[in-house]
Amino acid sequence: MLPTAADAISRDGKSLILAYDHGLEHGPVDFDPNPDTADPERVFELATHDAVTAIAVQKGLAEAYYSDYEDAVSLLLKMNGTSNLWMGEPDTPVNCSPEYAAELGADAVGFTLYGGSNNEIGMAEEFREVHEGAREHDMGVVMWAYPRGQGVRNETDDRTIAYSARIAHELGADIAKVKYPGSPDAMAETVRMSGRTDVVMSGGSKTNDESFLRTVESAMNAGASGLAVGRNVFQRDNPTAILDALELVVFEGASTEEALAETDAGA
Repeated sequence: MLPTAADAISRDGKSLILAYDHGLEHGPVDFDPNPDTADPERVFELATHDAVTAIAVQKGLAEAYYSDYEDAVSLLLKMNGTSNLWMGEPDTPVNCSPEYAAELGADAVGFTLYGGSNNEIGMAEEFREVHEGAREHDMGVVMWAYPRGQGVRNETDDRTIAYSARIAHELGADIAKVKYPGSPDAMAETVRMSGRTDVVMSGGSKTNDESFLRTVESAMNAGASGLAVGRNVFQRDNPTAILDALELVVFEGASTEEALAETDAGA
């Protein structure tokens, strides 16, 4: 039986991935709201929170910091990524091999595929190599399934997001990371289209505690398996409080009101 990312980077079939690939993808601007989080060690410390099932980072951060946290943190190594300085048609270079990811101790690998980009064909071919290499090393595979490029009229359209989840399923990903498609019904349809590939919601740009938790609650009630979140955790003044609340919503099925009442989130 093929390995699944759910076996290594989830708990009871649910995942809360702390994404920290923003330094490459977005640059220093993402650390401005909470400057201390420019130090990767601060975010690795956050990843030791009980709610976090894995931290997603590029290989440089894994090389520099993961050995200090490997007993307490599961590693999702991001295999490709590009800077926000790139202005061409959406594309992203492969920055690491599955073999090297395994050497670094990765439990799973992540790969962005921009469906609809003029570079989709090449990216899909690269994904095949990453996917099959990961299987050889018993690592799960997470696809950042982001429709983007000249072939996409509206990347936030719910049917387009459902299509991106289906692409992840068809190409063999264990988990598809997708944008929230706007409503519980649309998320349920995205989950349906993903078949046996789990769907996690992208955390996106920072919003207030209550709004963010309501979106997470909506996604979970619609069948999502969790979320991959970065800015909505590490940009907060009290990131531990939102992780406490997320643990209740994602893993215990609590409502937003219950989570806010039982934690310091929203205070």
